[in-house]
Amino acid sequence: MLRFRMANFHVIIPAAGSGSRIGAELPKQYLPLLGRPLIIHTLAVFIDSPRIATVNVILSEADTDWRRLTSIKDAKLQILHCGGGTRAATVLNGLKALAESVDTQDWVLVHDAARPGLNRPLLDRLLDTLQDDAVGGLLAIPLADTLKRADGESRVSRTEPREHLWQAQTPQMFRYGMLREALEKASGAPTDEAQAIEALGFKPRLVPGELRNLKITYPQDLAIAEAILAADHSR
Repeated sequence: MLRFRMANFHVIIPAAGSGSRIGAELPKQYLPLLGRPLIIHTLAVFIDSPRIATVNVILSEADTDWRRLTSIKDAKLQILHCGGGTRAATVLNGLKALAESVDTQDWVLVHDAARPGLNRPLLDRLLDTLQDDAVGGLLAIPLADTLKRADGESRVSRTEPREHLWQAQTPQMFRYGMLREALEKASGAPTDEAQAIEALGFKPRLVPGELRNLKITYPQDLAIAEAILAADHSR
């Protein structure tokens, strides 16, 4: 009698960038947030979830901050110094590093290192929605604000209709084999995994996210994330 192995969930955290837009000396994933490096908050939800098999942080070869600033250890956590020059290259290098330990049908969740607001309900919503999906997908939120397209002088050239527009978040969740193929065949540097999957002709599913799952890009974002996490801890 044949037995089919249940697909596992693996997480990749690309953390090889410098986060230059935030204007800090440290890469933004190491900036202090409630007394700990930001990335530690990002990792917590995955490490604490019994549904996640492995959590893989992809750092640049030259990264010395992880060992200097963090002391986190967990059986499912793996640190890989194989980051690339772009997000796509970093994720692809991570996938290649995992080739011997994952199945092509296993799920890979790629999550931004500087997105610490993901919580268990959001993670479970993504897993529950996509675990039987033919393609996979991502957390995202429908756009609520009016969009303006600017000209070269920072004046409004036209208003863009916002119907059917969503703001992509992470995690973005796809089968290992499909995601690796998409990134290996991608032309240029796709800005997220869904774009690479789209280029193969597939349509990733949009799973409603929440504003709390914001990405830290500018200094004021840290204050917002701190307020969100502090409220969580006070409950």
